[in-house]
Amino acid sequence: MGTTIPIRNQRDIEIIKEYYLKRCQYRNYALFVVGINTALRISDLLSLEWRDVFDFHNEAWVKYVEVREKKTGKQNVVFLNQNARQALKLYKTTAGPVNGNDKIFCNNRNRRVAITRTQAYAVIRKACADSGIEGKISCHSLRKTFGYHAWKRNVPEIMLMNIFNHSSFAITRCYLGIEQDDRDEVFRRLNL
Repeated sequence: MGTTIPIRNQRDIEIIKEYYLKRCQYRNYALFVVGINTALRISDLLSLEWRDVFDFHNEAWVKYVEVREKKTGKQNVVFLNQNARQALKLYKTTAGPVNGNDKIFCNNRNRRVAITRTQAYAVIRKACADSGIEGKISCHSLRKTFGYHAWKRNVPEIMLMNIFNHSSFAITRCYLGIEQDDRDEVFRRLNL
């Protein structure tokens, strides 16, 4: 069994987004986009309710999502960037009336119940398989994709370590999924 990998190619990310949009799968689109833009674990994503991202009293989107991580028990505050907010807005406008206690990524029968991890995995795997995107991609790939692309944009490892709540640089390095072509690029750019 191999290790889950990040989605390293930006074009593959766009292909997956297009896959969901073409099929009007706005919940799945939002799950994918919010996942790759917040670095939240799938268990924390699936626990989100609409009131966590939308202030119903003021009719406004929140800037920060506050989550008590299921795995660590730590409080985590995550900035909700433009892409994540836009995906949620699109989903909310197509989902019909929602209230604050509804799960964002709810199942089709009950808005108070989130889809399962298994269902989330199937949603992601199907999009990849149908789009010809190969590799061991799973729910955890969303979190790893965030880290990989942040690293490619020169976000310091110490910051990534903090975002992921990792206890060591070694864990973060392993997490990033750095491969030979990433190493090759360093040598290609460094023509001394």
